[in-house]
Amino acid sequence: MPQRRPTLAEIAQEAGVSVPTVSKVLNGRLDVAAETRRQVERLLEQHRYQPRRHRDDRTVGLIDLVFLDLGSPWSMAILDGVEEVTHEAGFGIVVSAVHDRSRTRPGRKWLDNLQARNSDGVVLVLSELSAAQHAQLDALGIPVVVVDPVGDLAKGVPAVGATNWAGGVAATEHLIGLGHRRIATLSGPPDVMCSRARVDGYRSAMRDAGLAVPDDYIRYGDFLLDTGRTETAALLELPEPPTAIFAGSDQMARGAYGALFDRGLRVPDDVSVVGFDDLPEALWATPPLTTVRQPLRDMAQMAARMLLDLVGGDRPETTRVEMATRLVERSSTAPPKD
Repeated sequence: MPQRRPTLAEIAQEAGVSVPTVSKVLNGRLDVAAETRRQVERLLEQHRYQPRRHRDDRTVGLIDLVFLDLGSPWSMAILDGVEEVTHEAGFGIVVSAVHDRSRTRPGRKWLDNLQARNSDGVVLVLSELSAAQHAQLDALGIPVVVVDPVGDLAKGVPAVGATNWAGGVAATEHLIGLGHRRIATLSGPPDVMCSRARVDGYRSAMRDAGLAVPDDYIRYGDFLLDTGRTETAALLELPEPPTAIFAGSDQMARGAYGALFDRGLRVPDDVSVVGFDDLPEALWATPPLTTVRQPLRDMAQMAARMLLDLVGGDRPETTRVEMATRLVERSSTAPPKD
């Protein structure tokens, strides 16, 4: 029976160094201490490590990072996490955006450019590829890792996300625990997995508490401030407006703040608000926003490490990773007045 091929992570652990350091040695980088280089090279030879690559045995040292859009602090947190890992491994990043939020997929020109610059791999963020695009990248030997998948993924494509359902439950249970019974939710597009999961968590918590969920209490948007403002304004026009709102992003929560202010209402005196993400702006809000923290930077770092493993010829131990969310209580929630 053939001996199992060791992974980069196992070699790094045995050498007492990081995976990026082993990657640097493999790629001939000079910024590794001589003794460390000799130790890693000895282990690579001892284990007869040969990276599995479909194209050739050289890496260009370039990763494509594709966002749905770049206009939010959320995107910057992801970029920061990916850049830290790739920089340590000696890889550069090409950043691009789909821009058209109705499509979620990069166009043909992006794929042509990717192939022309011979990128080593792709991190997709809240965006997706068609089956044909996946097949073409696979044929080229270009691996893909997804952060916050939009829909069902092609078989074997690794993905990193957060415990969105649990986050939705925690946010809603917090509001229920304060005594709220009329709780509405604002979320992103209904066809996006993380958006659906947060709404499902909200529904589950409401159901378990024996609380009704009127259809008008679930509002979908695009995770951005303007739709948060618009959909909150619509909620306030209902015969029985909510006393609390769970927003599926901190930006939508900020939009809710704006709509409430426009009506002369105060947070949390008149309406409590919970967000999702725990971006820096959650602390800057007035009052500071209670929100569900998802570890965006950690998610991005995990995705980048998984991709570098694939570039080096290693398969990750698991292709689906969910990182834990947690509720961060601040001053935007309080018991209802009535």
